[in-house]
Amino acid sequence: MTNTSPRILVVDDEPDLRTLYEMTLLREGYDVETAGTVADALQCLQEHQYQCLISDMRLPDGSGLELLAWLEQSGRAEKTVVITAFGSAENAVEALKAGAYDYLTKPVDLKQFRAVIASALGRGVAKTVATFSGKLPAPAPSLPLADKVRVAAPLTDNAAEVLGQAQRPPTSTELARLAGQSAVMHQVRSLVQKVARSMAPVLINGESGTGKELVARAIHAESNRVELPFVAVNCGAIPEQLLEAEFFGYRKGSFTGAAEDRAGFFQAANGGTIFLDEIGDLPLAMQSKLLRAVQERAVRAIGAVQEVSVNVRVLSATHKDLGAEVSAGRFRQDLYYRLNVIQIRVPPLRERIEDLAAIADHLLARISGDAGVSPAPRLTASALGHLARYAFPGNVRELENLLHRALALSGNSEIDVLDLGLPEDALRDTQPGGLDASGKSSLPQKRIQLALADYAALPDDLVGYLDDIERQVLVRALDLHRYNRTAAGASLGLSLRQMRYRLARLGVSVGDLSGADGAESE
Repeated sequence: MTNTSPRILVVDDEPDLRTLYEMTLLREGYDVETAGTVADALQCLQEHQYQCLISDMRLPDGSGLELLAWLEQSGRAEKTVVITAFGSAENAVEALKAGAYDYLTKPVDLKQFRAVIASALGRGVAKTVATFSGKLPAPAPSLPLADKVRVAAPLTDNAAEVLGQAQRPPTSTELARLAGQSAVMHQVRSLVQKVARSMAPVLINGESGTGKELVARAIHAESNRVELPFVAVNCGAIPEQLLEAEFFGYRKGSFTGAAEDRAGFFQAANGGTIFLDEIGDLPLAMQSKLLRAVQERAVRAIGAVQEVSVNVRVLSATHKDLGAEVSAGRFRQDLYYRLNVIQIRVPPLRERIEDLAAIADHLLARISGDAGVSPAPRLTASALGHLARYAFPGNVRELENLLHRALALSGNSEIDVLDLGLPEDALRDTQPGGLDASGKSSLPQKRIQLALADYAALPDDLVGYLDDIERQVLVRALDLHRYNRTAAGASLGLSLRQMRYRLARLGVSVGDLSGADGAESE
C-alpha cells in the first residue's frame, strides 16, 4: 500500500532533540526522516522529495541557511521551518528573507511546533481556530467596532462584522484589485505573490489612501490561509487604555465592566492573518506587549493566568517612516526589526499617473454597481486630462471620493470636467517637457500621455498646437519672474538669446504682458 503521509526531513545535531521532533511528528501521522549534519541532509534531499524540511540553524558543518540556498537554487518546493536559539531575532529574520516558511525558537514548544508544521503543510489549521471559543460580544458604544476592526469584509461594506466570522471567499481576485500596468505596480503584485508563500511578517509602507489594506488582503488571498479569518485593525482608532483588552481579550471579572469572557483580535485571527494598520500610532507601552505576542506567538488575556498559543500571520502598515520613528525614540527598534522582515512600498498615485485611466474605470465600475447604475459612465478626455493635472494628496481614496461625487452630479453616460468640481487653482499646468507653472519639472509628459491615450483626440494642426503650448509656458514663466526674460529663460533652461528668439517667433511681447508700455525688463 502506498504511503500518502507527508514526508518530513528533520535536521538537528542533537540526538535527543532529533528523537523528540521525530516522535512528535510520527504521532501526527507524518513520514519522518532525520539527519544530523548539512552533508547528511543534502544527501537525503538529493535522494528524496519532501513536503517539509525542519532544520536547526547551527549545525556542525554549516548552517541551515545553506540548505535553504540549495533548495532555492534547485527549484525545490519543500516548505522550510528553521529552529533558532532563543533571542536570535537576527537569525530568524535572515532565515525568513532567505525563503523559510516560518521559524521556531528554542526551547521549542511542542504545541506550537505541531501547529507550525500543520500550517506549512496546509493541515489542521482550522482545528486550531475552533479552540478559541470565547464569546465575542459587541464592543461598548464608546468604541464602535467599525472604527477598529473589519473581519474579512469587502472594502465597500461599511457595516461592521462580528469578530471570528468565517472568511468569505473573494468575489474577484484580490490581486486584480491592485489596478494599473505601471512598472511600480507590476513590482508590487510580484512581491505580493512571493511573500504570500511564507509566514514572514510584512510591513506595507505608503501614504494615506494608496491602498495599503488592498495589498494586505491580496497577500492573504494569495496564501494558503485564504479560507481563514482576515482581521484588519486600525491601531490609531483604539483608545490607549483599551488597547490590551482589544488585542488580547479579557476574562470575566478582570476589571469593572468585564461581564463575560471576550477574545481579542489575535484570537479572532487565529489560523489566518491579522493586519495592523497604522502600526506607527501604537504607544510604546503597547509596542512591548505586541512584540512579545509576535515573538512568542502567544497571548495572555487580561485576567488570565496562562498564555495561549496563536497561529497568526502578521501584516502591518504605516504612512510614517518607522526608521525615523525608531531614531526619535517613538518606536521600539526590536519591534521594528520583527515587523520589517519584508517591506512593500505602495507608490502614491502621482508616481503612477499612467495608471489613472485604468484605476478610474475600475472605481467607476464598482461605484456604479453599488449605486445600481448601468452601464458605468466613462470619463471624457477633458475630464481625464483635468484629473491628470491634479496632485492627489489623498491618492486613490481621494480619486474614489471625487468619482463618487461626480457620478451623483453627472447623471449622464459621461463625466465631464464640470462634474469633477476641481478648482482651477488646484491643478498643475503640465505642458510638454513636464514643466509646471514654476517652470520646473512636473509630471512627466509621457506618463500623462499614457493616461490619456484612450481618451484624447489628436490635434488637426500639430505645429500650431505645439506653438500654442510653448507660448503658454513662456507667458507663465515670464509672469512668475515679473517679466524678467533672463530669469524666466533660466528657469526653463534657456539662455537670454534663446528666450528672445522664442518670444519673437511666437509673437510674445513682454511689454504687452506687463503693461510697462514696451519697456522690457532684462
